Amino acid sequence: MQRVSYRTCPLCEATCGLVIETSGREVVAIRGDEEDVLSGGFLCPKAYALKELDQDPDRLRTPRLRRGTTWHEVGWDEAFDEIARGLGAVMTEHGRNAVAAYVGNPNAHNISGLTHLPVFLRALGSRSVFSASTADQMPKQVSAGLMFGAPLSIPVPDLDRTDHLLMLGADPLASNGSLLTAPDMKGRLRRLRQRRGRLVVIDPRRSLTALEADEHHFIRPGTDAHLLFGILHTILAEGLAKPGRLTEHVNGLDRVQALAREFSPDAVAPVCRIAPETIRQLARDLARAPRAAVYGRIGTCTQEFGTLASWLVDVINTVTGNLDRVGGAMFAKAAAGSRNASGTAGRGRGVRFGRWASRVRGLPELYGELPVSCLAEEIDTPGDGRLRALVTIAGNPVLSAPNAGRLDAALAGLEFMVSVDIYLNETTRHANVVLPPPSSLARGHYDLALYNLAVQNVAHYSPPVFPLAPGKLDEWEILLRLAGIVSGQGPRADVDALDDFVITQMIERELATPGSRLAGRDPAEIRAALAARRGPERVLDLLLRSGPYGDAFGSQPDGLSLAALERAPHGLDLGPLEPRIPEVLRTPSGKIELAPDAIVEDVERLRRSLATTSSDLVMVGRRHLRSNNSWMHNLPVLVKGKPTCTLHVHPNDAARLGLRDGGTARIASRVGTVEAPVEITDAIMPGVVSLPHGWGHDRPGTAMAVAAAHPGTNSNLLADGDVLDPLSGNAVFNGIPVTVAPAS
Repeated sequence: MQRVSYRTCPLCEATCGLVIETSGREVVAIRGDEEDVLSGGFLCPKAYALKELDQDPDRLRTPRLRRGTTWHEVGWDEAFDEIARGLGAVMTEHGRNAVAAYVGNPNAHNISGLTHLPVFLRALGSRSVFSASTADQMPKQVSAGLMFGAPLSIPVPDLDRTDHLLMLGADPLASNGSLLTAPDMKGRLRRLRQRRGRLVVIDPRRSLTALEADEHHFIRPGTDAHLLFGILHTILAEGLAKPGRLTEHVNGLDRVQALAREFSPDAVAPVCRIAPETIRQLARDLARAPRAAVYGRIGTCTQEFGTLASWLVDVINTVTGNLDRVGGAMFAKAAAGSRNASGTAGRGRGVRFGRWASRVRGLPELYGELPVSCLAEEIDTPGDGRLRALVTIAGNPVLSAPNAGRLDAALAGLEFMVSVDIYLNETTRHANVVLPPPSSLARGHYDLALYNLAVQNVAHYSPPVFPLAPGKLDEWEILLRLAGIVSGQGPRADVDALDDFVITQMIERELATPGSRLAGRDPAEIRAALAARRGPERVLDLLLRSGPYGDAFGSQPDGLSLAALERAPHGLDLGPLEPRIPEVLRTPSGKIELAPDAIVEDVERLRRSLATTSSDLVMVGRRHLRSNNSWMHNLPVLVKGKPTCTLHVHPNDAARLGLRDGGTARIASRVGTVEAPVEITDAIMPGVVSLPHGWGHDRPGTAMAVAAAHPGTNSNLLADGDVLDPLSGNAVFNGIPVTVAPAS
């Protein structure tokens, strides 16, 4: 029987609405949902791949257990028994911190990963937690936490109402946006220009987005903070600052003015390779625009000055008066699970880092995790406290972490490893047990994290397209059974009892939160109102109903609930972004901290770099619309056609180095050497080469036939794990010094 389902795409941050036609257990067609409140019918090629992902013959459907080099399909009970033996032995002999967890990027797009993965991590009780965050956006989360008091209090450009957008290190026409939930970026940016607004792109590549811009300027990779300080210096020196109503809500403006004095356009130009007068004009155009926003993304994060660059984006938005104003950089108000929309408005505990440190290098903890750059050394460096076991959840750090070759070798030396994953990939091939979650189409979906970063306040719940097959476990059930093992309840822990414990704890925490909309209510009443649901849906219902738009369990009858979303298959529009300062702040002072001490101290490192200019060839990554990290290379619809994993080289560099278009180059860094096909193009800045991230599907022991036929090159074999942004611990993938020569 044919059926139509409405679904939010879970494959990237755009959250596009889909119409999925099915016949029985088969997907027949996928198209954009023209009635979706945020995407309005837009979708990208990745959405079509949901059909292939659901039907992929290489996708694991039953647990796998490795004995020696042979994999065996086993039942769930046998798999969890083996995990209890393996993890139990390590924890008994070496303690909980000897067991690490690695959390991959797909968890940000997965409601089970956001509601029930934290339960497992708390039950594990290990300080050895790592994630893709420190290979991606941690600088932005650190700067936002220090400035505004919460890690997801990240201002996003009000794209649909701005007059001027300055964009650095981002290519949203390829990535669909990042830390910016905004479907149809091409349409939004074209409409910006149609209303006589201005788009200015700063990037070492003439990217797809740069091709749409009014202006594009090449920049030396890793120097965005220098350029931003030059812009800030000009704004302050020429009297263009106009913070307006923000003045009374800001601490540290005088310190910022003092810091900017040494970063004149003339001082920073030799480093960033943008002319001083161009920098001054960028500043003037930005400051004089009626409504403007600065937006920086992965290129500004994955570099040695990532936190400073992320901070300066919001400093400039603040001093120009464009922070928290219509058409500027604004804060979303998410319907569920947002720290900046719960508790006491306008003041909070802020953030705290460095509560513990890594064993080998002493790198500080950030938001409960350690930098992924130190994962390999924590495994392969002998001594007390060495990591001996690992649990990965939807992650492939062998392709996504720096110094990937060392990590690959280190994983082979673990005493025990568990992976929650749908593939035997470059990382999970090292596991002793792999536990496969169901198809994404057999799970409910709500973008709990991404709606904190949306350009329009919306809420959209997608029920499962297909029922869970008999004998299969949902991902939240897998995570709770793992939590039962590491908490001492054994491999047969009562999942329903654990789930009841989870919701009870959440209700009690909500009732104890100052300023809660449920203050004074009976917890038994709240539990009873949620009793019909289980797992993530029950948690989501609690978060929605206690959130800023919620029905407060009857106190606001017209308010939001999961039932209300189930009656709205195209989502609910909760309104445009609105000014939220000071209500959004969760700093102890109740102010925007424009000059946090840790950031001010790091400016000296940036100042010293003004004296150093390099002629080294450097490498950057790049995105492609049909790729998302390492996830999707086993789907024919996304890897067909011309290969995209090529080394972009400027014609001048190609001539100097003896490279030919279509030939093979050998690229070497301090830590590794790889080979890749050459693509000569003037879309890359001279002195810079570009190789995309997430490839390298040529490792033995994997079971991904399509990916193996399109292996590409693992660029992270060149990324140096010893080099990182010290404030955030973020890995450096942009501006890697390399040498390039024709392959023998």
